[in-house]
Order: sequence, then structure tokens, then C-alpha cells
Amino acid sequence: MLSALRGCHHGARMFETRRFVRSVAKQRPSLLSEIKNVILGPEPAPVVLPPSIPASDLLPSIETKVTTLKNNIRVASQAQHGDVATIGIWVNAGSRYENAENNGTAHFLEHMAFKGTSNRSQGEIESIAENSGAIFNAYTSREHTFYFATVLKNDVPLAVEILSDIVQNPLLKPELIDSERATILEEMAEVDLQHQELVFDKLHELAFRGTSLGRSIIGPTVNVQRLQRADLQAFIKTHYTGDRMVVVGSGAVEHEQLCKLASAALGDVPATSTALISDGGKPFFIGSDVRMREDDMSHAHFAFAFEALPWKSADINALSVMVALLGSWDSAMGKTGANSASKLTRIVAEEGLAEKVMSFNTPYADTGLFGVYASAKYSDLPELSWVIQEEITRLCYEVDEVDVQRAINQVKTSHLGRLDGSQRVAEDIGRQLLTYGRYVTDKEMFQRLDSIKAADVRRVAMSLLNDRDLVLAAVGPIVKLPDYAKLRRRTYWLRY
Repeated sequence: MLSALRGCHHGARMFETRRFVRSVAKQRPSLLSEIKNVILGPEPAPVVLPPSIPASDLLPSIETKVTTLKNNIRVASQAQHGDVATIGIWVNAGSRYENAENNGTAHFLEHMAFKGTSNRSQGEIESIAENSGAIFNAYTSREHTFYFATVLKNDVPLAVEILSDIVQNPLLKPELIDSERATILEEMAEVDLQHQELVFDKLHELAFRGTSLGRSIIGPTVNVQRLQRADLQAFIKTHYTGDRMVVVGSGAVEHEQLCKLASAALGDVPATSTALISDGGKPFFIGSDVRMREDDMSHAHFAFAFEALPWKSADINALSVMVALLGSWDSAMGKTGANSASKLTRIVAEEGLAEKVMSFNTPYADTGLFGVYASAKYSDLPELSWVIQEEITRLCYEVDEVDVQRAINQVKTSHLGRLDGSQRVAEDIGRQLLTYGRYVTDKEMFQRLDSIKAADVRRVAMSLLNDRDLVLAAVGPIVKLPDYAKLRRRTYWLRY
């Protein structure tokens, strides 16, 4: 019995000894772990996922009212506090609705906007603006034209009256047309010296070659020199119809008042056009490059772009996140880019590879362009182009949830910053009504952003960027910029 007990004690001691050894083994890292720590250093602390701010906590509920008049003109308003209002008329009549013969007409009309109407001379319009403190302006894009005025709330009726008169009854005197023709030709020369604008015009020309979307907004010199009053009147008659127009009010506006004013001032606008209107159809994307070598320039300016998604795509917000992931940087920011979460901007800032690098996404009704623009010294072009393409392609393979949540927060901040002021809000409402047929609230947009995951970004990037043709436009000392074949080979990674 005693020997049996001693055996039990001995067994217990052996059990405790084995348990102690196993415990020590668990606490002590393996030999492989020790070697990894020596070579690679200790593992970093786990990265905390940036907080996702719920849209309901961030955004007030601001109602955007929309009413359709008898002649199909939509009237939209978003009332906000303050004593200033922006009133605008959006027209679905940009340069993509032109043909080769009248390309530049929409932009020419914008220049003629405040040169007088059949009811008011140019001097009277300018006097009204000066006396009331109103600010009138207009601009043209590839898909839309926007006429707007920023006024005190008591002058909202005046703004609607003046803008409606300008849109319906432009005087278009031959001598004023000739005067503005000279102004536009001077503007064309200035655009050629603004290298960023030149690069983006060439990108469109290459990507959508032979289509209306590929033509410039200003138009070719020969068209500007020959456009006459009849051409401008024909464009207005065809495109300035109720179903293609939106009246927008933002700021100190009342929706019912705006509807009454618009109905009275624009009631004679035809509901639809009797002419056949074409936007040129969905353009066929053509991978190619154009290189304008100017060795006397101090910096090269270039941009890569891929065919992207239209406005109504379900994945359009994923592209906004991809733009934020790539980021933007300017030399004026100094070394602050060295702390950027974007690997592209961090490398560019740390190594001084560029004066400027900027990712972009430009959507249209049926297509889009996604890419990166940069300006740099010629000696940095080989490395800079490699880094840009490496980070673009990385979106297809290496994006995690931490990166995506950080980028989503940046997109939200940028979006709200762009809507600071009644003019920006009016522009956003007008563009959305012409593009989507409805207004997408900030809250809805943020909820869509919050649903995006890393897998979604990789999927969209893989479909648009991986082993896809690209377009390149470059101007300046570009002798060291890699040739197209080499750039095309860098659009994918070989991973086995």
C-alpha cells in the first residue's frame, strides 16, 4: 500500500513536471519566431480600424423639393439659413451634343450670355448687377451649361427674371459675336499654355477619338472663326427645351415662390425639341498616347487614364474611394505628404519625385476616365511613372479594410467641403437632376459609401485597371517617359 502511494506521488510529480514544461513552452516563442524577430523586428501593434461615422450622426435632414412645370421644366430648391440665395438654370447642352461642324457652339453661347437681350442691353444688365450686388456667371462642361446668379434673398425674383431673359432672348448682334470671337481665340491660346488643361483635353481626344465627347469644349479655331448668329440660334432652339432644363434655388429661397417665378418667366419654353438630338452615343475607348515634346519647359506634365464608369453605375462610389486611396500631393505641401496614408503620395513626397501628383475620376452619362495626373522634372519621369503605375495596379491586389475606411472618411469630408455655400449646392442639385433624374441626398450617398468593403474596391479595380488599355497624354521634356508598350505591360502583376 505504501509503495503504491509512493508510486502515485511519483506519478503526480511527473505530471506536474510535464505540465510545467508545456507551460514554459507556450510562454517562450519558437526558434522560428525568434529568428523572425531578429531579422524583421518585432511585429507591429495591430492597426485600429478608423471609426465609421454614421450618416445620421453627421448630416442634418435638409429637404430638397422638386416640382415639374407644365412644359417639363423641373424646379428644385433647398432652403438654408442666411440671407443669400443662388438661382441657376441648368441646361443639358454641353459640347458632347455638338457635331464636328458646330463644335464650340455651347461655349460660344456662354460667352454671349450677358451681352444683352431683346429686352435689356448689356449695359442695363451690368447696371442691375452693380446696383443690387448680384453676381452673374455661366460656364460650360462637356455635358451641361449652367447660368447662375448669387443675390440677396429679396432679389430672387430679379435673378429669375434676368436669367430667364438671357436664356430665351439673347440678342446675338453680329458685332458682339465678332467681338466675343476674338476673346475666345485669345482664351484658346491661354488654354494651350495651361498645361494641365491641355493634358486633360488631349486625354479625352485620345480616349474617345472621333466622338463628340472627345472634342474640346472651346472647339477648333476654324469653328470659332466661322460660327454665326444663325448657328447659335439653331443650337438654342434645338437644345434649350423644357425637358432639358432645370431651375435651381439654394439658400434663402422659398420653393412655392420659385415655382411661380419660373412658371411665369419660362412658361413659353417648348416642352420638347422637334429636332433629333444626339450625344454621339457611347464612345469606344481607344488605348493610345500623344507626346508633345517641349524640351525648353522646366517640367513635364502627363496623365495616365483608363476607361471608367458612368454616373449611374452602382460602383461609382467605389471609384471615389479609389481616388482617395491614391491621393493627391503638391510640392507646396512640403514634407507633410511623408505622413500620408497613401503610398503613392508618401513616396512622391519623401523622394521629391514630382511637383504635383493628383488622382482623378471623371464620370459621364455613359462612360468615364480614371487615372493620375503629374508634373515633374524630366529626370524623375522613369521612376515617377513606375511608382504611379505600381500604385494604380496595387488597387487590384492589396487593399484592406483599414485603407478603405480611411478613404471613405476622406471622401465624406471632401464631399461636404465641396458643398460649402449656396452656389455649390445649386450646382450639385442641377447636375444630379439632369444626370440621375433625382437628387441623391448626402445621407444616402454616405450610406452607400459605408457599404463599400475592400473586396468591392479590389473587384472594381480588377475589372477596370488590371491588364487594360490606357491612354497617356504628355507635354514638356518627356524624352525619359517610358514608351507605350512598357506602360501597357505595367498594368498587371504576375502573381503565382
